[in-house]
Amino acid sequence: MAWSFAWMFIETKPSGKDLIVGLLVPKLSSRTLRQAVGIVGCVITPHNVFLHSALVQSRKVDQNKEYQVREALRYYSIESTMALVVPFMINLFVTTVFAKGFYGTEEARTIGLENAGQYLQEKFGGDYFPILSIWGVGLLAAGTSSTITGTYAGQFIMDGFLNWRLKKWMRAMITRSFAIVPTIVVALYFNASESALDVLNEWLNVLQSVQIPFSLIPLITLVSKEQVMGVFKIGLTTQIVTWTVASLPILINGYLLLDFFSSEIRGAVSGSFLCVAVVAYAAFLLYLILRCTDLPNHVFTPVNNKDASFK
Repeated sequence: MAWSFAWMFIETKPSGKDLIVGLLVPKLSSRTLRQAVGIVGCVITPHNVFLHSALVQSRKVDQNKEYQVREALRYYSIESTMALVVPFMINLFVTTVFAKGFYGTEEARTIGLENAGQYLQEKFGGDYFPILSIWGVGLLAAGTSSTITGTYAGQFIMDGFLNWRLKKWMRAMITRSFAIVPTIVVALYFNASESALDVLNEWLNVLQSVQIPFSLIPLITLVSKEQVMGVFKIGLTTQIVTWTVASLPILINGYLLLDFFSSEIRGAVSGSFLCVAVVAYAAFLLYLILRCTDLPNHVFTPVNNKDASFK
């Protein structure tokens, strides 16, 4: 699917100048804000922060030797970079193909996940290029991958945070049921309405964007503390960059909520309920920052030299 969209990206012949300007100086109207926030949520999925943290610990590295830890971190950095760059390029191809191919046409009013493959087949496909089948397989693979990563993250959270020591088959069944059963129920419920399912999918991605600070703030706070990371504590420049980047989804989420308030909320009861929800959201973010900053010194033993332990 990625190679197919790369080919269609070349076929649409987008303006390189417009692409660079759009990436570096994005201009969004309030009508497209929800889609933009959804893209952030589906690319930087918050549960993957927990998943990658657990996967790092699953690999055999002698944590008593500083040079081995540094070497492992270098490869982990390469892996994480590739995990972000590749989806970014695929999203760039997909967004450009649909924008260049369908913007301003009648199809743009009705295009969605269910019929997008058919429109792509009519515009770019042919006897030797079954884009409709490729689109279907790509959606199936994306949905399966998302479900599996969410399930794995849930398993590690059950072990680490909740300290649930269950048999592997029982743990897998519980976590997979929480992921798969609601998905099946929602798919069957919205089966008769294509537009409703598309809107639901957009808001699910927005929800993931709203949840990003819950994983990023503790992560950045902890890796900034010498009592946790020892010699692997990130420097001041990196801290400034990471906090700046982490603040962007928070600000975007806030703007989305303000836009949603002004355009959708009617009535004092609904407005009051959402105001309470926003205040609770902001208060919890503040709590995460203060709680991680006030971490007890005895929780971790950082790596300070080659013979130190890193736990």
